[in-house]
Amino acid sequence: MINIAKSQSEKTTVTQCEGCRDSNGIDFDFEYAYQPIVNFSTRTIYAHEALVRGPNGESAASVLAKVNNENVYSFDQACRVKAVAGAAKLGMRELLSINFLPNAVYRPEVCIRTTFEAARMNNFPIERIIFEVTEGEQVQDRAHLVNIFREYRRFGFQTAIDDFGAGYAGLNLLSEYQPDLIKIDMDLVRNIDSSGSRQAIVRAIASMCRELNILILAEGIETRGERDFLADAGIELMQGYFFSKPIFQGLGQIDQAAWT
Repeated sequence: MINIAKSQSEKTTVTQCEGCRDSNGIDFDFEYAYQPIVNFSTRTIYAHEALVRGPNGESAASVLAKVNNENVYSFDQACRVKAVAGAAKLGMRELLSINFLPNAVYRPEVCIRTTFEAARMNNFPIERIIFEVTEGEQVQDRAHLVNIFREYRRFGFQTAIDDFGAGYAGLNLLSEYQPDLIKIDMDLVRNIDSSGSRQAIVRAIASMCRELNILILAEGIETRGERDFLADAGIELMQGYFFSKPIFQGLGQIDQAAWT
């Protein structure tokens, strides 16, 4: 039996699921780069997203190419542990956003155990952890994803949908579950200051999120024009090269020019 914390003070006991036992370990190494997420209205760093990299800073694709059906559970678990440990080592005081693979989660109340242990060992508060999943992820069972989100929120974590607007089921998913945060796909942000259609779509998403009490973040910002339109549209949370590139095994700092 394994003890899993449900909150800072509450615990429940569950049995390890068969899928977790049957997963193979990983035989490759990887590291993390961290990219700041800023609150433009307050000129502060709101969070850092943990982005998988090779052991020497190689691309995420070079790592993900080694993930398969046999090792995906072990990889997903190792990602959580390494992201939390790296954030703690770097002295991160802001929120930490971790991508997770929903198809690797057999039973959320069991599969979350290593995250709790990593948070405890590294003295990293679980309320500062955001679990995000890309809308384009090939989720085999949307009801299963909704259950994962609800369980993670019950345990005290925040939840987010990444790349909103890029997948096919975003609105259907939102009708069943409202995450803490939605990240607008960068393809909708690109050149938004000169695209009427993108502006209309993003304004509609922002209005919908406000009505559903969901925070909205625009990612992939590369120009001052994109930043200024989004700020004028009432979107405060932003992420992209305009503010900082991902920093391999480090935390990005925002140049003063990015605020002006």
